[in-house]
Amino acid sequence: MHVRAVAAATTAFLGATVLLLPTSAAHAAADAANPLVVAHRGASAYAPENTLAAVDKADEMGFDWVENDVQRTKDGELVVVHDATLARTTNVEELYPDRAPWNVRDFTAAEIARLDAGSWFDSGYAGARVPTLEQYMRRVTRNNQKLVLEIKNPQLYPGIEQQTLKVLSNEGWLGPAHLEKLVIQSFSADTVRLVHALLPAVKTGFLGTPDIADLPEYAKFSDQINSSYTTISASYVAAIHGLKGPHEKPLEILTWTVNDAENARRVTGYGVNGIITNKPDVVRDATQG
Repeated sequence: MHVRAVAAATTAFLGATVLLLPTSAAHAAADAANPLVVAHRGASAYAPENTLAAVDKADEMGFDWVENDVQRTKDGELVVVHDATLARTTNVEELYPDRAPWNVRDFTAAEIARLDAGSWFDSGYAGARVPTLEQYMRRVTRNNQKLVLEIKNPQLYPGIEQQTLKVLSNEGWLGPAHLEKLVIQSFSADTVRLVHALLPAVKTGFLGTPDIADLPEYAKFSDQINSSYTTISASYVAAIHGLKGPHEKPLEILTWTVNDAENARRVTGYGVNGIITNKPDVVRDATQG
């Protein structure tokens, strides 16, 4: 489907759907002494990132929350992949040697479906595929997991916010039973603001570390300020918690990407609500063991 048509259809759909949703999102924070552990791109230290195998590995390890990244193909399909280019995590250079720089948006969904997204990580994962967002959501649903979904590079994909919400709706993730299991985040404040405007019931997160003076503006449309652990302090976390977000709940912070015990304990001491990590077992053992 053409992107413009998707955007128009989705906008019409969302106009009807928003009336059916709760007026406030569920508050899914752990207490300060027991931060939520979110498996970054799945359990990506132990399985190839953003694949179904990484989601399953997180599930096997006992982790309910996973994080993923969404981008769009040349022919308008949403796929789960982190980089704007396919080069790092697939064999795209081998299959399509003449199509540098191998950007996601320059390949069709069928072409991407041919790629091996596992061998770069370990030969035991040879043949793993780049999942579509539909495939990914169905696996998360099957595993009864919860999701922090990042909309990547929205400037490259006009209308991706509406399209993402449409897929989530089709997969049953915008009803009351799933809203408490979902956060949509982005480095783009405009994207977070738009998601909140389209569906106010959806919990949102802004990726970054805004100045403390600017936090009240972000609190109008974002439930979380999700910052790199290298950029935060106890006072910054306290400033976040001192404000209420758009659902009249205290602002939260999920910090990323913490992969060692020392930093996990340090940010836990700051009072963060959650930790996004490639090594969820390490963080769990350090903070809750």
